Amino acid sequence: MHVRVADRCVCQLSSRQPESNLSVEFILETRGLTKEFKGFVAVNHVDLKVRRGHIHALIGPNGAGKTTFFNLLTKFLQPTSGSILFNGTDITFEKPAQTARRGIVRSFQISAVFPHMTVLENVRAALQRNLGTSFHFWKAESTLLHLHERARQLLAEVDLQDFADEMTVNLPYGRKRALELATTLALEPELMLLDEPTQGMGHEDVDRVTQLIKKVSAGRTILMVEHNMNVVSKIADRITVLQRGAIIADGPYAEVSKNPLVIEAYMGTVNTELQGAH
Repeated sequence: MHVRVADRCVCQLSSRQPESNLSVEFILETRGLTKEFKGFVAVNHVDLKVRRGHIHALIGPNGAGKTTFFNLLTKFLQPTSGSILFNGTDITFEKPAQTARRGIVRSFQISAVFPHMTVLENVRAALQRNLGTSFHFWKAESTLLHLHERARQLLAEVDLQDFADEMTVNLPYGRKRALELATTLALEPELMLLDEPTQGMGHEDVDRVTQLIKKVSAGRTILMVEHNMNVVSKIADRITVLQRGAIIADGPYAEVSKNPLVIEAYMGTVNTELQGAH
């Protein structure tokens, strides 16, 4: 089991760096961020500002460059040009572990839970990683009991308090996504990067997870990639639209949804207002 914990990127989040500069209005800023792959421009001179305390949605059709942009933020890719600032500090060429220690946490990219542990054990494991005690499995159970209370608080925050002792493998898909959200919160993120949090869900699960994201956003900053326009219309403070790697629109939903370039990018026509497109 300890090998599986070590394999996870999020285990690098222990030994968090000192408190950030909270006076900086924009927690994240990219300036001219560009990524080319052998002549193909996947991200094209993107200038993005994410305001502290906001839910900021990054949307666009398939192939727009959203995932590549996220990979640049988390340092799984290095930019061809441009810069990334976090709390006013240039982090463009930091290693993934350094960026993670600053509090930039990516979730929903892949299923990030252990299926054969209980729901409570999954959250406790995330808490242990954040405390740097991931590999102390030989410690007496009594020394880890103090983590249970915090784990149960996090489960309550995502409405999983009644599933604490359930094996994770038995959870419905939407509940697993809620658990992934809880394990992300356990890492005390300053900026949460949510990668298509409602992908593959039915309407009921979409509504539940959307409400949970809104709930846990209090006092936090979220940048999310999302295809479902109904989701972003309900919870996003600001929306940035990418097409072919470049920003074509940026603003509140009411403004962006009427933009002819956005409508054409999603629907292939400018004859209708964008509503609920996926």
